[in-house]
Amino acid sequence: MLRAIYNALWWIVAPLAVLRLLIRSRKERGYREHIGERFGRTRGRLPEDDAPLIWVHAVSVGETRAAQPLIEALMKARPDARILLTHMTPSGRATSEQLFGDRVMRSYVPYDMPHAVRRFLRAWRPSLGLVMETEVWPTLIDECRRADVPLVLTNARMSARSFRRAARFGKGTREVFGGFSRVLAQSPSDAERLTALGARNVAVLGNLKFDMSTPPELAARGHAWRAAIGSRPVWVAASTREGEEELVLRAFAALGVEDALLILVPRHPQRFNEVASLVEKSGLRYERRSTWAPGAAGAAAAAGAAGAARPLPANVTVLLGDSMGELGAYYAAADLAFIGGSLLPLGGQNLIEACAVGVPVLIGPHVFNFTQATADAVAAGAAVQVQDPADLARVLRELFNDKARRTAMSGAASAFAARHRGATARTVDVLMALLPE
Repeated sequence: MLRAIYNALWWIVAPLAVLRLLIRSRKERGYREHIGERFGRTRGRLPEDDAPLIWVHAVSVGETRAAQPLIEALMKARPDARILLTHMTPSGRATSEQLFGDRVMRSYVPYDMPHAVRRFLRAWRPSLGLVMETEVWPTLIDECRRADVPLVLTNARMSARSFRRAARFGKGTREVFGGFSRVLAQSPSDAERLTALGARNVAVLGNLKFDMSTPPELAARGHAWRAAIGSRPVWVAASTREGEEELVLRAFAALGVEDALLILVPRHPQRFNEVASLVEKSGLRYERRSTWAPGAAGAAAAAGAAGAARPLPANVTVLLGDSMGELGAYYAAADLAFIGGSLLPLGGQNLIEACAVGVPVLIGPHVFNFTQATADAVAAGAAVQVQDPADLARVLRELFNDKARRTAMSGAASAFAARHRGATARTVDVLMALLPE
């Protein structure tokens, strides 16, 4: 009965979902492109193409970047296989184009409707499917099982909050999670919750995000920016979400550190102009990265092409990070990093990339999507958790005035990131056993 209701709701929701795409396309044009793919109408691959196809679903930017080391390792382990990368957002798709170019095929994942999913599976004929982290779609799981496509929940996480919500559906939830061929969890607590929800063949392999690394050219770009900024104190507020920028600017106003520069990097590109207007209304002098350091953006660009910048004027106090694929460069240019999505109850964002660069991390109280990683980083001395804008300002001020503590946190951050690497190799070992020879 639950499944029938679910499928019926999709018939009602689908037209509204298309309308939402068109509305969102006003700010980000990519939402009006490839709409047919969202209903399984995709070019697929040629009928005579019998090479194994590994399908990886990564919703948006974060999941795509997290999947990068895994995809590279899969290409190395099975050079005969083709890779299909699916997304739900244009920014995720654009990130995959930056990272992989034409080395992978790409499509939007279909809406969770039986006919759309069947059409998608017939067109691509995957040998193995991987969905990243929290992507649990009942019809997709059921249709993969019917088509004998092994589907693996990879880098899986399950927060206590999500567990309570999922558990309300009882048997229906257990049937859904039991449809995965394997579940590869980030931590023992994730594995315990997923098993309680009905997942089988669960293994704890660690977090793939620890195997992400900042390309040397991206780090060099950040160092070039820092040279143009000068010796003034610099902090980055990374991956901020709607409503958070006001709180970050409030903390900045209370900071009281002379000549401090804030690098403000919104998570979603469609909000760049909105955040620029917000900073302008605050009365702060700001520059946009796109005008201050113009050139090719993205991890694949050469350091010289995007790194050249004139000296940043001393009266500029906010640098707006209006670019994609350069978060590692922003971290490399900063003394301290605040990770967004955490001052409001949004679940937090990934702090591992900042740790890997060796920058001390501050993060807010709302981290239910990254509970284990945050707790481990705080315990390792790599991060400090703050409660509100006033607390953020206080801790920033303390760290800016204590170079020895910053240096110690920097070393702890690098060591923390290095200590937890290896999930990619363990994951590939499991996946290779599921692929046909």
